[in-house]
Amino acid sequence: MRGDRLHFFLINIGHFLDHLFTLIFATVAAIALSHDWKLGYAELLNYATPGFFAFGLFALPAGWLADKWSRDGMMTVFFIGAGLGSIATGFAETPLQIGIGLFVTGVFAAIYHPVGLAILTQKWRNTGMRIAMNGVWGNLGVASAALLTGWLIDNVGWRAAFIAPGVVSIGFGILYLGARWPEVITVEHRARLTTEPANGALAPDHKAMLMRVSAIVFLTTAVSSIIFQSTTFALPKIFAERLQHLAASFSDLTGSVPLLSALIGRTEIATAIGVFAFLVFAIASLAQLVVGASLDRFGPRPVFLTLAAMQVFFFSVMPRLTDAAALAVALGFMLGAFGQIPINDYMIGKMARGDLRARIYGTRFVVSFTVLASTLPLVGFVYNNWGFDTLFRVLAAAALVILAAAACLPGRLTASEPAQAFG
Repeated sequence: MRGDRLHFFLINIGHFLDHLFTLIFATVAAIALSHDWKLGYAELLNYATPGFFAFGLFALPAGWLADKWSRDGMMTVFFIGAGLGSIATGFAETPLQIGIGLFVTGVFAAIYHPVGLAILTQKWRNTGMRIAMNGVWGNLGVASAALLTGWLIDNVGWRAAFIAPGVVSIGFGILYLGARWPEVITVEHRARLTTEPANGALAPDHKAMLMRVSAIVFLTTAVSSIIFQSTTFALPKIFAERLQHLAASFSDLTGSVPLLSALIGRTEIATAIGVFAFLVFAIASLAQLVVGASLDRFGPRPVFLTLAAMQVFFFSVMPRLTDAAALAVALGFMLGAFGQIPINDYMIGKMARGDLRARIYGTRFVVSFTVLASTLPLVGFVYNNWGFDTLFRVLAAAALVILAAAACLPGRLTASEPAQAFG
């Protein structure tokens, strides 16, 4: 595999593992720990919250270190550090210990987004499609978290769900270090980042437009993070409650087919729920390929409006649905939620100066993942008091805010505007 192809592959593997690490606990809490440790689902969410705060707050220093030291070096730290944190979490004996393990994992997982996206937008052309392809890998990590965790719970135990990905991540970290060693130790690439020409003065109307786009980026980042966290983290629990008949039928079907039983082992409810969540996440992630091509061709405004409208509709019809109808509508709102992810990253990649890009992405992800962390108590509170139907109505309102914000975007961003907005 050529150097550039291997590098792109490893960057994508990093995105897969990053989202896998952040959502292992979602399935473990929904299916295993609530039974094994006799704790309520909302109470367990409290122990995941510090890890998501770390996932957000440490993105900014990670971006700063990457710009000042080495982006490839920071990627190596991500792979190995997150792997070690996940392995440690797998050995936890108390809720406090698992919370500490998730926090440590979150600190290292925070490295990926500001650094990986800075590498993507600095090194390769066709930014929209590159970000979209990378986003598909991340969403497959989201999908695989439910699938792999459910399977491991049924066949090995919940601890293996943390330990096995940790070992794999350390292995990829060693591979990344070997493949990128010259770039880790040299300073030449950092010198090139700082030689871009300084920005000239902007016309007042041009500057006002750029400020408006920047405000929209950060507003929609915050609101879309509420939607993303609520759906990806809670979906295993939603499916565990609403797809019981489908899950039972799936388990009976696979149990009656010897070949399937031999291939995937025991197929109890946890595995069935994991399979349904994986299918929804995996299919929805493909929306990013369409979005990436559309961003390069049409610009962000029409794409943003379409996806936000989809979310408003599907969240509004989800209350009270069960089994096949709930599965179909869940796929609909996840298509909107996943498809929306590349848009703000695309706009930042277009507008941010190269030598500041990792730090700007870091700021964006501080906003995003701080909101992600704050969303967990919200999900627990709404669920405990009113159930998931009320949560869907809240998410429909959030999608409506995104729709209104997207309507305020300019018709198209051009390559001449970019480097002015954020630096």
